Amino acid sequence: MLATRIRHWKPVALTTAAVLVGLTAPTLTATPAAATTTAYDDTYYADAIGKTGTALKDSLHTIITPQTKLSYSAVWEALKVTDQDPNNTSNVKLLYSGISRSKTLNGGNTGNWNREHTWAQSHGDFGTSAGPGTDLHHLRPEDVQVNSIRGNKDFDNGGSSFTNSGGSLTDSNSFEPRDAVKGDVARMILYMAVRYEGDDSWPDLEPNDAVTNGSVPLHGRLSVLKAWNDEDPPDAFEERRNQVIYDTYQKNRNPFIDHPEWVEAIW
Repeated sequence: MLATRIRHWKPVALTTAAVLVGLTAPTLTATPAAATTTAYDDTYYADAIGKTGTALKDSLHTIITPQTKLSYSAVWEALKVTDQDPNNTSNVKLLYSGISRSKTLNGGNTGNWNREHTWAQSHGDFGTSAGPGTDLHHLRPEDVQVNSIRGNKDFDNGGSSFTNSGGSLTDSNSFEPRDAVKGDVARMILYMAVRYEGDDSWPDLEPNDAVTNGSVPLHGRLSVLKAWNDEDPPDAFEERRNQVIYDTYQKNRNPFIDHPEWVEAIW
């Protein structure tokens, strides 16, 4: 009886396998980035509309370069406003960990939050002087220890979890933020690459597709950042943050929050 069962089952299995081989899994792709607002297209972005490539990058650089610069100490108080937890106004929301932490716990000790430079300071050696070192468009609150774990690593997919990671991962040479802020990170890095072009006292910051950039003014990985920009479009928190920085602090905007499709148009 056993042999008979096997003889009857085997042709069915082969037929099923043949059918499955003919099936193609659907390709999963993120929805292409699209504008979140056009409110500033006739005014702030007027000179950039309709441009692509280098012409768009150059135009945006000219538009966003004029800004009010903060001192590094003033960044503490600014982050308490820009990154306020919408569910608890006494707290800030930490970037990589997603933790809501009291605004009063800013400092350098375990359990505190400090000022994370998303574009790592050492990638161009710009320190904390007014300019790229204090630009709110890439400075975010983060747990002291998590900030240390990220260090100056480039961004890429992959790695292992760690304490207070919130879903973020890290390995020996890269850092992957949690899914909810992947696009935020991409748009901050690419803002810096457009704002700081080496035509002032600061280095020319540029994205590349490497994860071993060290102290050169480059940050990666560009191909991954572009994917993150599509996968995680701007949300209400990011849009509010951009508006607060524009209205209250620096008087300039991150154009990739308003027009995330400009990432693909330039790179």
